[in-house]
Amino acid sequence: MSISLSHYLVLGAILFAISVVGIFLNRKNIIVLLMAIELMLLAVNLNFIAFSHFLGDTAGQVFVFFILTVAAAESAIGLAILVVLFRNLRTIHVEDINQMKG
Repeated sequence: MSISLSHYLVLGAILFAISVVGIFLNRKNIIVLLMAIELMLLAVNLNFIAFSHFLGDTAGQVFVFFILTVAAAESAIGLAILVVLFRNLRTIHVEDINQMKG
């Protein structure tokens, strides 16, 4: 029994759907929103890797490294904003972000 391209694509679609549901169901906690966005990027990366492997081209795998670099920077900036928000307001609810306007 071998794993075909459709198996990888179905798994990527399931991960992407879980992340979209996580974004729409939870709009109060910033940490869960950041994790859902990261899961969405990982689902896209899985599809890039699967297509790259089955087509025999390494361009998709190289592109995944760029996406992971941007995702790491996005996570670092998001967590830094989260720390500033918690220090100033003592909460991490999304509704309270508009109170930080200058």
